Amino acid sequence: MKRILVIGCPGSGKSYFSKKLAKKTGLPLCHLDMLFWNSDRTTVSREVFLERLEKVLDTEEWIIDGNYGFSMELRLRRCDTVFFFDLPTDVCLKGVEERRGKPRTDMPWNEADYPVDEEFIEFIKTFRTERNPIITERLAKFPDRKIYIFTDRSQADAFLDGLGD
Repeated sequence: MKRILVIGCPGSGKSYFSKKLAKKTGLPLCHLDMLFWNSDRTTVSREVFLERLEKVLDTEEWIIDGNYGFSMELRLRRCDTVFFFDLPTDVCLKGVEERRGKPRTDMPWNEADYPVDEEFIEFIKTFRTERNPIITERLAKFPDRKIYIFTDRSQADAFLDGLGD
């Protein structure tokens, strides 16, 4: 376990898990949102994002937290382990609401400084029906990867507990 992807719906606990996993393993952590977003809530071009991502992928060890479907197969080709958070929609929506206004190291801007993004909320509401089948299809192309699917946060906590300190 040296090149790890953590994927799943926003609000599912990916970043929380990634931070805990990085602490336990000592592996460097990259949040894709930090590669894609600027501090003023604008985004970089796809080309710039992919250049930044390639720099991470070219290193020997990493944990990459985030989805960004257009780059998922690129990351799947280079990883050895995937953690897929497949949690119920209501849990993800609650997760987004609970983190609002709290300091985050996985985003370059503070959500509390902006109104609720209804498009983002709709993305979460449709994630399981629209995105999960695509993710599942992509994962099936890489049967040699170690894939963990969490359907409950307690499963992720149990995995981390199993790693010890």
